[in-house]
Amino acid sequence: MITFKQFLDEGVNDPAIFKAIFLAGGPGSGKSFMVGQTALTALGFRVVNSDDAFENAMKKAGVEMDPEGIFSPKGQELRGKAKTLTGKKQELYLNGRLGIVIDGTGRDYAKIKGQSIKLKQMGYDTAMIFINTDKDTALARNKARARSLPDDEVAQMWQAVQNNIGKFQGHFGRNFIVLDNSDGANWKRGTQQGYKWATKFAKTPPSRPVAKKWIKSQQKV
Repeated sequence: MITFKQFLDEGVNDPAIFKAIFLAGGPGSGKSFMVGQTALTALGFRVVNSDDAFENAMKKAGVEMDPEGIFSPKGQELRGKAKTLTGKKQELYLNGRLGIVIDGTGRDYAKIKGQSIKLKQMGYDTAMIFINTDKDTALARNKARARSLPDDEVAQMWQAVQNNIGKFQGHFGRNFIVLDNSDGANWKRGTQQGYKWATKFAKTPPSRPVAKKWIKSQQKV
């Protein structure tokens, strides 16, 4: 168990301090796989994803991860607890100004933009890794899953995310990168590119005045 002072020191000396990366991608994009391949956690980022906590809770409770189990009273209770737990983790990371990866689909541009603006007000530099696939890949991977969705629903989700690519690029500017994880794409080259990009982003010193002020205040503790 580390002390609060040690936790703060970790934040001040963290290579990804005041850095937040949003992760976006449509159904079947393989975001978790690509995060692992780009080694974001090795760069000091903490991944914020309520789905992981939800799936673990469902497994421990013996509830199946299918529509019947997910939307059952017990499933919805566990989903709520998972979101609460994830929210507390994110709050802890932000208190230490640690680097975070916020996992999502990218369907709600306004929500992500709002989160990005709030993080910038705290002193964070924000960025996005967009994991892209073509529609055929999204449909094929959905069918291969144990709990697949109807094709038309997957197609709608895929299109909704695609419609936001230009908006995300406009908001994040140079701190935006697209990695192709379609079937047949050279994903290894893509993840190498993503790793280099994320490393440069993580190691760039915080530039916002509020961030510099916070770092000075913590170094005096």
